[in-house]
Amino acid sequence: MEEIAVLIVIFGTLFGIVYLFFSTRNKERMALIEKGADASIFVKGQAKNAAPFWKVIILNLSLLLMGIGLGVFIASILDAYSSLDDDAIYPATIFFMAGVGLFIGFNLTKKLDQE
Repeated sequence: MEEIAVLIVIFGTLFGIVYLFFSTRNKERMALIEKGADASIFVKGQAKNAAPFWKVIILNLSLLLMGIGLGVFIASILDAYSSLDDDAIYPATIFFMAGVGLFIGFNLTKKLDQE
């Protein structure tokens, strides 16, 4: 029963945050439009030459998953050929390689935006 209560609280909190964010943003925009502000100010922060969002997500997700796979592979090699602790090798190597994948994805995204 306690697990259900925890899940309800977590999902309720997430719903509340998302709801407040979108309702507040909508109210701010409606107030600006009523005062006669141009609607182009809502997209002013986005670069015209920026890469599409879906390309950035796919690039970073693919590099993250490749990093996790490479981390598991390296951890299994270290486990087989060394006397290091199994409980420490796997999470450390997986998180390290996932971080390397995300770092590479960040740098590739910067290059993609510059093109």
